[in-house]
Amino acid sequence: MDIQMDREKLMKMAGAVRTGGKGTVRRKKKAVHKTTTTDDKRLQSTLKRIGVTNIPAIEEVNIFKDDYVIHFANPKVQASISANTWVVSGSSQTKKLQDLFPSIINQLGPDSFANLKKLAEQFQKREANRAEGGDDDDDVPELVEGETFEEAAKTDTAS
Repeated sequence: MDIQMDREKLMKMAGAVRTGGKGTVRRKKKAVHKTTTTDDKRLQSTLKRIGVTNIPAIEEVNIFKDDYVIHFANPKVQASISANTWVVSGSSQTKKLQDLFPSIINQLGPDSFANLKKLAEQFQKREANRAEGGDDDDDVPELVEGETFEEAAKTDTAS
């Protein structure tokens, strides 16, 4: 089966997609390539303005977020204490907390492990209290009837 195309129709179709003059590449729209170097330069200039300094000899960083851990191995860490800003850059892996938990416990020292144990016990008590329908305001004491904060402050300064 031999199909013959009309030359006029073919030239009309080719002319419709040409963006330039005769002999140019037939593209419907121009491809725009953005360079990431401008973003990197802008970020570096902003960090320089904040006054971050490098923190050497950090082997790994774990950022805990909900049920996931963002793990950086051999990251570049920069910090600006005055701006309360930490910059962690490098290749990262996102892992589930359940998968990393045994390896994290092995890295903790005895003091940190005791603190972690206390936090877990407090969390279990709070969850049990919530399940029983108790209030969750253990940290905030109840106000004394008829007393305000201003009156308490006056009596403290007077004594």
